Amino acid sequence: METGQAVPFQRQTVSFVRRDNRLRPRLQRAWDKHHQGFVIDVPREQASMSVAPGFALDAMRDFGRVAPLVVEIGSGTGDAVVHGAQASPGRNFLAVEVYRPGMAATLAKIVHHNLTNVRLVQADAVQVLEHMVTDESVDEIWVFFADPWHKLRHHKRRLVTPGFAELASSRLERGGTLRLATDWEDYARRMRDVLTACGSLTNSYDWPMTPQQASVDPEFVDPERGFAPRFEGRVMTAFERKAVALGRTIYDLELRRG
Repeated sequence: METGQAVPFQRQTVSFVRRDNRLRPRLQRAWDKHHQGFVIDVPREQASMSVAPGFALDAMRDFGRVAPLVVEIGSGTGDAVVHGAQASPGRNFLAVEVYRPGMAATLAKIVHHNLTNVRLVQADAVQVLEHMVTDESVDEIWVFFADPWHKLRHHKRRLVTPGFAELASSRLERGGTLRLATDWEDYARRMRDVLTACGSLTNSYDWPMTPQQASVDPEFVDPERGFAPRFEGRVMTAFERKAVALGRTIYDLELRRG
């Protein structure tokens, strides 16, 4: 491959693996009945989770209205995005997920709660941000409990990288917010450091070291510096309750686009 040539999507390292997409009968019925009204039909370029360049989200076409947009990356079974849509009916919510059973569970919850302000897209999150979401068009981006890929050899699969930070920041409106949460300490600190280093993002809970710290060690970094209080808008899921029950610390991050 020539230097500078774009890498085809299917040859890039992605933050997910293929899983069984079969649906239980109840979810299959919900999917068959309702998916056309809530799942955005995405044209693909090459891989099944790609998004064809030139296909952009259109608020009027896809939501039927123009409203502040929240994008949740890795929406799972939809607890967070459904809770958010109920709490903020004046906002549009885009749930990004690669696993069809999770999307079907989200769809069932949307229908159960009679929500009209949620749409789903089955695609790689980076592809969605690159192609579907335009510059400075998103009020908030949520990344809650992304796969930490805890083994060292798998760290290359982690979603949050310097490139992701720049991409996510470019899609946020001025003053827009990037919210993240994880129960994996190593990943939490890596995300904090990567995102805080992004010049266009400001960590809402990052503060300068005290003069005493600076006089002792100019390179001092408080290990707890930069983490936010728990985001009150994030519903407590079964996954998070299990993590807390196991004694794991939940780390929140909040960064704003300057």
